[in-house]
Amino acid sequence: MILEEIATFAAALPQGRAIMGLDLGTKTIGVALSDRLWSVASPHETVKRVKFTDDAARLLQIVAGREVGGIILGLPRNMDGSEGPRAQSTRAFARNLSRLTEVPIGYWDERLSTVAAERALLEADATRKRRMQVIDNIAAAYILQGVLDRMGHMRAEHDR
Repeated sequence: MILEEIATFAAALPQGRAIMGLDLGTKTIGVALSDRLWSVASPHETVKRVKFTDDAARLLQIVAGREVGGIILGLPRNMDGSEGPRAQSTRAFARNLSRLTEVPIGYWDERLSTVAAERALLEADATRKRRMQVIDNIAAAYILQGVLDRMGHMRAEHDR
């Protein structure tokens, strides 16, 4: 089931299960996972893209193995907020994935997540080779952390 709004996505999540964040690239998929308290996102792995069936099988293997309760896909909007071909491709991937799992799927605006990840890796003095290896799952962690922070703010507002 695909949920457009973060509030609806958060309400559909089972308590005590991790959330998986995905940064879909044309050649790789960056994967990040949250802790079970939904406070910290950590890079997990980079999946080499082959074809949808293989990509989905690996992602669902992670979902089962890590007891993931929800999936967030970074939605690559244009800087003006509109959606281009990459966003449409992400939505198609989500639709296809939603046919294979009952886990709630949501989107998060990923504008500048790769830029932030690249900046963090440069500040950490990572070599060019190392940056290429980890940029996608670092970007996925930035995307997922944005969702976790938003959900934390929503809980804080609700508790007031």
